[in-house]
Amino acid sequence: MREIEQKIHPNLPPTTVWGYDGQYPGPTIEAQQGEPVYVRWMNKLPNEHLLPVDETIHSSKIPYDSTGVRVVTHLHGGNVEHTSDGKPTAWFTRDFEQTGPKFKKKDYYYVNDQPPATLWYHDHSLGITRLNVYAGLAGLYLLRNDREESLGLPSGEYEIPLVLQDRSFNDDGSLFYPTARSGTDSDSPNPNPSIVSQFFGDTSVVNGKAWPRLSVDPRKYRFRILNGSNCRFYNLKLFEYNESDGTTGAGGPPFTLVGNDGGLLASPVTIEDRLEIGTGKRADVVVDFSDYAGQTLLVHNDAAAPYRGPDINTGEQQPLPDVMLVDVAADDVDDPSQVPSTLAEVPEIPVDSVDEERYLPMTMSSDEYGRPLHLLGSEAESSPHKLYDPVTEEPTLNDTEIWSFANLTGMSHPMHMHLVHFQVLGRQPYSEYDPEAETIDIESLEPPAPEEMGWNDVVTANPGEVTHVIVHFGGFEGLFNDQTGWYMWHCHMLEHEDHDMMRPFRVLPYSGGDNDDGS
Repeated sequence: MREIEQKIHPNLPPTTVWGYDGQYPGPTIEAQQGEPVYVRWMNKLPNEHLLPVDETIHSSKIPYDSTGVRVVTHLHGGNVEHTSDGKPTAWFTRDFEQTGPKFKKKDYYYVNDQPPATLWYHDHSLGITRLNVYAGLAGLYLLRNDREESLGLPSGEYEIPLVLQDRSFNDDGSLFYPTARSGTDSDSPNPNPSIVSQFFGDTSVVNGKAWPRLSVDPRKYRFRILNGSNCRFYNLKLFEYNESDGTTGAGGPPFTLVGNDGGLLASPVTIEDRLEIGTGKRADVVVDFSDYAGQTLLVHNDAAAPYRGPDINTGEQQPLPDVMLVDVAADDVDDPSQVPSTLAEVPEIPVDSVDEERYLPMTMSSDEYGRPLHLLGSEAESSPHKLYDPVTEEPTLNDTEIWSFANLTGMSHPMHMHLVHFQVLGRQPYSEYDPEAETIDIESLEPPAPEEMGWNDVVTANPGEVTHVIVHFGGFEGLFNDQTGWYMWHCHMLEHEDHDMMRPFRVLPYSGGDNDDGS
């Protein structure tokens, strides 16, 4: 991890960013299923942060007065040992000079014993995840196997990663990130700098380039799409685009979804309308440009920001409609690639095998400065919990559980679980949910969206709804692997995650262990 200058737009001076291996986004790591790797993440960053740091966040746990820039890398979607998971307090400063209380090792071990998938890695340091990722510390990690490569999907130069982010820039090219907020309900003055409730940039950045355009041939392409934004959701659709007057025409080619967070779907799904990608989620899609030779297409986004939030009808939303342009060449080319009707074996986790159902309310509060505080609760207590409250979710290895995220706030939250991948059962209005009921009537739920089929590690929990997911803790039908120890679950809106919307869970072996906060 190093500080560099990178040209993000031709009309901007070079921007100072942080990057893995000196590039933003970081290099795409490719690994093979069944071939473990070790990675040493090296901190070569300056002693001062690139962005203003709010030292009131977790101030009782972070020695702000004695540390340099803290980092720790999390392999998002990795089914890995807990000492290599990138816990928020496993941070370390430059050259490992100082380390956090949960730091265990310099070399992280990624067993790669899970289905081939679009994973990603990003910083997860306590209290500054939003700043470190915004500065540039994120990249893709593609896990492959021989069967996937035999399917005939577009490959090589026709397989393109797309890391979608939103940023704002000052006139000198530097990153703009807000440092203060107003309108709190407390008599205490706001810290300056202060964390903000959410961040939405005014510029679309794809693969480290602002307002980019991509040249393609009139044939099929495979796109590995990651929503790496701090808080922004995307609802994507391709349109024909008239560059002379900046208008859109008819809809362009559809997205054919072949995989999501945890790997390939059982069979491809054609997304007829828009493809929703919440913060932290991935979409593995094939797009066929063969009918659009010589045309320019616009990747368009109509997701409001905040997503399904209270400001949608007040004029306070911050949309970002234009994501990127795609120029399709005029000359025909051979295209031997295909999208087979069967992609992978995706066994369903049986509902009748459930050992525990957990009611997990998401609520609003405020901190000592009157700033909004999004919190996670549990059925063990009606009151919400902060990060360092005692752990309340302790599944045992090889247990199957239903986690029911009850969103009592005014916006959608992308909920992420470390270690495991789950299957989405569906949603229901909160008014129809009875947490005391012995079972959940699966047939009565609104079914998952097409892009939520298969294995997920992030799910969108909408306001006023209960979102139910089923998860198995351990290997399942020959997929994934057994791990025990401490992991995290949290909202993947990074400003929320940094400000206490994150909790530990502990996977127990067949006999219990010690009890600490695990963070």
